[in-house]
Amino acid sequence: MQDTVLLVDDEEGIRTVLSLAVADAGYEVLTAENGVEALDILAEQEISLIVTDIKKPGMDGLELLQRIKKDWPDSEVIMITGHGDMDVAIESLRLGAGDFITKPLHENALEISLKRATEKISIRDQLREYTENLEHLVLEKSKELVEAERMAAVGQTVASMSHAIKNVAGGLEGGMFVLEKGLELENKEYLRQGWEMVRRDVERIKNLSMELLDYAKPVTINPIDADPNAPARQVHDLMASQAENSEVELQLELCDHLPAMRIDTNAIHQCLTNLVSNAIDACQDRLEGEKKVIIRTLDGGGMAVRYEVEDTGHGIAPEILTRIFNSFFTTKGSRGTGIGLMATKKLVKEMGGGIMANSGVGQGATFTITIPTAHVDT
Repeated sequence: MQDTVLLVDDEEGIRTVLSLAVADAGYEVLTAENGVEALDILAEQEISLIVTDIKKPGMDGLELLQRIKKDWPDSEVIMITGHGDMDVAIESLRLGAGDFITKPLHENALEISLKRATEKISIRDQLREYTENLEHLVLEKSKELVEAERMAAVGQTVASMSHAIKNVAGGLEGGMFVLEKGLELENKEYLRQGWEMVRRDVERIKNLSMELLDYAKPVTINPIDADPNAPARQVHDLMASQAENSEVELQLELCDHLPAMRIDTNAIHQCLTNLVSNAIDACQDRLEGEKKVIIRTLDGGGMAVRYEVEDTGHGIAPEILTRIFNSFFTTKGSRGTGIGLMATKKLVKEMGGGIMANSGVGQGATFTITIPTAHVDT
């Protein structure tokens, strides 16, 4: 397809001579007598190559150049000037002209200038196409990467859930085996033990289902002006009987100079309940030595409150400590689901806070929650 060149000159003879030269160079030619006519043609037809004389009656070449660059910035404009108009020619380059040629016009000079302009347009179009293709490629690859990461996360979650369900199923199979032996031998003790095992694992299935439903629910944080010690005190009172039944001493150490703060007491209560329950279980597994859990509040530097749950349990190995907040990871073996710490981390994150754990094998563990707050004016 031929490129079209628009020639703009007020002298008919020059337009005729230039038209023949440009046509011989392989271009389709349109002509305009002045700037206004040229703009009318450009408004009706897309033309990327314009050759115009700088000096013309009415709208001169510089004004036409500025109008073209404003409305058709990708067009290439070649200016024609006399030998004495070099300053004007240089000004035209500053305004966006692609090239200028001087009178008297040499046929080869015009042809070379048009060829350079055509190549420039071609390179710019190729670059634009390449950029668009690259952006499209990056977008597609980004989508593929996100999808791959999502599927990997789904796969990891499914695998972890399967492991948790497998543990429960294994417990049920054990309970069923004991029940069958009890029936076979007519042994009431076997029947009692088997039924207790089945009942326990059915309870675990129910708890797992409820925890999964709770975890999947969207979290809404509702901060209120409250005493930051209140959630710790309430959890201590709530978990006291469980600790006593497990022969674990439950202590409460409250910071007595914490001001009223804007916090979500219900969310903090849920987090502390999960941590204290885990701490009691950790102490319960200890065969000897002191069994103690401490719920502690600390001043987090004026704009935060810290909650600590410390236990004297069996501790957590360093290689496990980095994984305890992962999906469905548990240190309780067949007794745990791994959802409690997942849910706790999710709640803490929604409150804008952070959670961390410190421990060593045989040294107990300390979980620390830091919640940013705002002091209440009194």
